[in-house]
Amino acid sequence: MSNEWLDRWKEGRIGFHRDTTHPALAHYWPTLGVAQAGKVLVPLCGKSLDMRWLAERGHPVLGIELAREAVEQFVAEGRGAVSRFRQNVFDVYRQGSVEVWCGDFFHFHIDQALEVQAFYDRAALIALPPATRQRYAFHLTQLLPPGARGLLVSLTHGGGPAQGPPYSVEAGEVERLFAANFELERLTETPPDERGWREQVWSLGRRGPGR
Repeated sequence: MSNEWLDRWKEGRIGFHRDTTHPALAHYWPTLGVAQAGKVLVPLCGKSLDMRWLAERGHPVLGIELAREAVEQFVAEGRGAVSRFRQNVFDVYRQGSVEVWCGDFFHFHIDQALEVQAFYDRAALIALPPATRQRYAFHLTQLLPPGARGLLVSLTHGGGPAQGPPYSVEAGEVERLFAANFELERLTETPPDERGWREQVWSLGRRGPGR
């Protein structure tokens, strides 16, 4: 997956990138009750404008992205000075209240996520092949403290398991991956678009010990 993802950014094959804020974020984020100053983790963030939407509402944002092209484009297309520094194996780009850590999400450790109170996954889970999704769900669980809340946008498109990214992730798989550690609610499902793709929006709340 990593090589294909990097190739897509190098070649400009980024049809998955939205030029506007995702409507589900604007609609459902206020219902989560995340504290205004709560830091939001955005895995596999690309150059998503959703990060700026979150920042404009008072949230410090911590995005993680493997493709340097995506990170460079994000800060180039934004406003304000950019500071760059090294944090362990990551190159960190800070612009305003958004930090994007350039590197492998699976190398991001809990001691680097101590202030995270929420998360937003618009295109991380569906960017990963089946064999990696369990690892992703486990790692995300380890990074989030009890009580953390977030939104996850999944996708089904009727293709085979090898067709992607984005990959088709059925509702049953989302439940298998997350229900043991999160309060999980499917908020909505869009009608199929012209390609037959449907998006599902989920609310997740990290369970505490014994729950």
